[in-house]
Amino acid sequence: MVPPLWLLAAGGWIAVAAGLRRGLSGQARRAALIAHVMTAPGVVLVCATLGFGFLYATVALTAEWWALIVATRLRPERLVASGSPSRLAVWSALAAVALLGGTQLVHLAPPG
Repeated sequence: MVPPLWLLAAGGWIAVAAGLRRGLSGQARRAALIAHVMTAPGVVLVCATLGFGFLYATVALTAEWWALIVATRLRPERLVASGSPSRLAVWSALAAVALLGGTQLVHLAPPG
C-alpha cells in the first residue's frame, strides 16, 4: 500500500509544482516554489522531531495536493486569488474526504 501512496504523493507534488511554475511569475513564483519544495523535507523533520509516523503525514499531503489540483483545475494560484472563498471551501472539503478515504485504505491494507 505504501509504494502506490508514494507514487500518488510524488505525482501530486509534481503537478502542483508545475502549476505554480506555470501560473505565477517573478518573485511570487520564486517564493511559492521555494515553499513548495521545502514542504516535504519540513514534514519529514516535524514528524521525526515529534515522533509521529510519516505514513499519515504522507496521506495528508497527498490528499491536500490532489484536492488542490481538482479544486483549482491545475492552477494553484486560483486558491488565493481575490473572490475565491468558495474554491478554498471546496479544497478543504475535498482534502478532508480524501484524507478520510486514504486513512481508511491504509488501515484496511494487509500487513506485510
